[in-house]
Amino acid sequence: MYKHLVHSTVKLEDNGIVVYIDPYMIDKSYNDADYIFITHSHYDHYSEEDIEKVKKDSTVFVITNDLEEKIKKHGNKYIVVHPNEEYNLKNISFKTVAAYNVNKKFHPKENNWVGYLIELNGTTYYIAGDTDITEDAKKVRADVVFVPVGGTYTMTYSEAAELVNYIMPKVAIPIHYGTIVGSKEDAYMFRDMLDSKIKCKMI
Repeated sequence: MYKHLVHSTVKLEDNGIVVYIDPYMIDKSYNDADYIFITHSHYDHYSEEDIEKVKKDSTVFVITNDLEEKIKKHGNKYIVVHPNEEYNLKNISFKTVAAYNVNKKFHPKENNWVGYLIELNGTTYYIAGDTDITEDAKKVRADVVFVPVGGTYTMTYSEAAELVNYIMPKVAIPIHYGTIVGSKEDAYMFRDMLDSKIKCKMI
């Protein structure tokens, strides 16, 4: 099962494994996360308040290198990742994909921020993070993709649709709209520009 909760927050559940990516604006305390993946350190992706609502004592954190000192307050169960590498944990495997801007300055490539390709029970999920269309992103192959569509800091809806049509997943979910930047209209426009073979799901 997969859900886009709000902004860029994604929740994956499979065979009893619960994964959150970039928890933000969580509505109540769930404290059910086996893994919490963070794409980068911006406040709408790394939120201490929201981490507290989903973490439990055994939660393992997957973080970028600029968050290592901050994450230590949550214990020693964490792994620091770098772009374009593969990782295998106890019951989950994933790859990192470099996430960065090519025509704006908010997410420099040299920061080594990432998106994630997470495999659960034979399904591959791509959570793009805050990125533009890049050569790294175009190499992705996934069954389900979550891509930012709000513009300003990331791809616009039309750029996101172009990337998704290149990747050709089974399902595409627009994220990073409706709170800080972007609107529902961006999500609808994204949906309308997708190849007819791709199913679009929205909140």
